[in-house]
Order: sequence, then C-alpha cells, then structure tokens
Amino acid sequence: MGGKAVLFLVVGFSMIFLVIGQNFGRITIDAAKNYSGYYSRTVSKNIAESGANLAVGQIYKDPLWTTGYNNVSLNNGKLNVTVTLINPVLNIRMVTSTGIYNSDTSTVQVTLSLTYFSKFGYYSENENGIWWATGDTVNGPFHTQDCLNVNGHPVFNPGKNGFVSTYLGLNKANWNSSPILVNNATIRTGDTLSMPPNGVSTVENMAASGGYVFSGHSDVYIVFQNDYLKYSFGGRNPTWTTVKISTLAPNGTIVANNADLHIQGVVQGQVTIAATGTKSWWGSWGGNIYLDDNIVYSTDPRTNPNSTDLLGIVAEQNVYVTNNSANDNNINIDAAIYAENGGFGAEDYNRRPASGTINLYGGITEKNREPVGTLDRFGNVITGFNKSYNYDPRLMSLVPPNFPHTSSYQIVSWYE
Repeated sequence: MGGKAVLFLVVGFSMIFLVIGQNFGRITIDAAKNYSGYYSRTVSKNIAESGANLAVGQIYKDPLWTTGYNNVSLNNGKLNVTVTLINPVLNIRMVTSTGIYNSDTSTVQVTLSLTYFSKFGYYSENENGIWWATGDTVNGPFHTQDCLNVNGHPVFNPGKNGFVSTYLGLNKANWNSSPILVNNATIRTGDTLSMPPNGVSTVENMAASGGYVFSGHSDVYIVFQNDYLKYSFGGRNPTWTTVKISTLAPNGTIVANNADLHIQGVVQGQVTIAATGTKSWWGSWGGNIYLDDNIVYSTDPRTNPNSTDLLGIVAEQNVYVTNNSANDNNINIDAAIYAENGGFGAEDYNRRPASGTINLYGGITEKNREPVGTLDRFGNVITGFNKSYNYDPRLMSLVPPNFPHTSSYQIVSWYE
C-alpha cells in the first residue's frame, strides 16, 4: 500500500472516531440531562404525594381541618396544600397538593366525602345483652361500640380480608364459644365510631329543602307502588292520595314529622323515608317506623346487580316489624335501616306466635339492639321470628338519598 493510501486511511479512521466520539459525548450529555429531568420530576411528584397523604391524615384526625400547608420546605423542594369544600351540603372536600423541585411542578388532587352508616351490614352502640349464637350469620361490614357477645359459633363475613370491629372486645358465653370468620376476616378491638346525635334532623332538613315533610298528623301510612306512592293519615275510613315520588319529593327524601310512619310496598328509584319524634318517661311522640308488610325493590339486585333501586329507612326512635296478619308468615325487607335512639325489632316479639323469618337484604344501624323473637333451649323459635340478614354489597358505594353519615371521611378519588 502506498504512502498516500495509508494517509487517506488514517485520516478516514480519524474522522470516523471523531464523529463517534462526538455522538458518544452528545449521548452522555443527553442522558445526564434526561436523568436530571427525570429526577426533578420524580422528587416534585413525591413531594406532592407526601403533601396529599399528610393532608388526608389531618382530615381523618380532624374532619374540620382546612389549614393546609403554605410554602413548606420538603426534600429540598417546596410544598403547598389547600383544602376546599366543594360541596357544603354533602361535605365533600378536595385536597390539592403541589410539589415544587427545581423547575418541575407536580400536582395531586384528592376528593374526600363523609362515610355513611348505610355501608354497614350491622352496627350497634349497645348490644343490650343479646348474644350472637350458632345459626346467626352476618354479612357485610360489622361494628359494635359494645362487646361482641358470642354464644356458640355465629358466622361473620365482612368481606374479603375485611374485619369485624368491636370497641369493648369479644365476650364469649363459655370456653367453647367462638365466632366463625370467613374470607380471611379478622376481629379488631378498640375501634370506636359513635352515632351522631343529629342524624335524623339532618335528613329532616334535606326533606324540607327539596323533599317532602308530613306535618300535623300522629300517624302516616304509605304504600309504595313502584315510582308512585299513596298515603293516608289512618282512621276508620282513610282517604288515600296517590302521587309520583319524584313530584312529591324531587330529592328523594320524605319525612313524617313528630309522627309514627307505617310503610309497605314495592320501591322503584332511590328514596329515604324517615320519622321524627321524641321519647320521654311517659311515652313516645312519634319517631317510630312500622313495617306493615313486605317492602322490596322493583328490580331485585340479587338477580340483577345493575338495579338502582335503593331505600333508606330512618327512625328517630325504632323500626318495628308490625304485629299484624300480613306478617304472620315471614316478611321481606330490602333497605338500609337506621334507628337513632332505638333499634330494629319485632313488635310484641315475646307475645306474637312464631311468625317465620325476617328476610332482610340491606343493613342495620341501631343505637340499641332489639329482639325479634324468643327461642327454646334447642334454638327453636317460640315467639316472633327467625333472622336471615344479608348485606346488599351495592351499599359500599351507593347511598340512599341524604342518609345519615359518620364523622369520618373516605377517599373518593385520587388524581395525579
């Protein structure tokens, strides 16, 4: 090979290595820039997420907390958090958390709403010395502010990996008694959640501002007829009025003020029906709801999970299965039940004959657990009813209109 050829070869390779070197250098610089940008974005995002978690934790501890955080130093960056009440009626709050690092900014928005007692398969503040016994099955979230009294082997199914909570702990009738927990459930003690003193009055306020309030009558009788209802005020020859529910109560909330309410029928749509009244040592003035016959949904959610029919039954005092001929052989109830100062029970539970089974699909929240019947020593019903209480899983996300809520919040959405 001649000298010129060698020279051209050397120059050629030099040019190639020069280009390659420049490309490698550019790649290295770009990689460093990309890493730096990725790191900044990651840190700003972490700051925003931390702020959201801090704010949600504060709201869990203090539902009225709205202070937020202003220009707080965190991870060598800055954090800003605001808490906005976006729906004062339903107490829905939005947490907006912004993280800043170098020139990168990230934002996290979290929406929180109050939890509702309708989510419980069973809730009580006072178990009234009544035992959960062999043959009893409770599905859905369970909480009692009292002891969980267990005699034998009742079954609790709060949902997969859920828990049965009791404030005062487990109380066994004897050494052989123990609850059966399914779906990997556990028992949690020490949890506390009290009923509000004004849950029913909140429902009444909503009925007065978009629903309907019956006033001036000691008894109100309502028969649901799908998306209509008919009502009367009792008496020997009552006069009945029929009206479309959406016309009578556009927001789906109906209250009988200082009255006892008697209901039955087939419900289509979403309705909460309530009775207010006071109780004193000389007796009670309204506030009780009597289930005079079956009260069920037009579209059965057990066979059609897409059913949107939903009923809330809210009593300032008690909810009773009426002692009448219609209820002498079973009663079917589709509803979330709430009894603020009393409980859910059977009228004349210890004097009526054996009357079959209460088939409840929904949930029960009660101040005081009430009996529905009496048993012999073999567990057979002597008076009143057997119990078949099944949870409506739609209640984990669906809420009857303006149903009473707890004082704690839950996360509805988290956007980054």
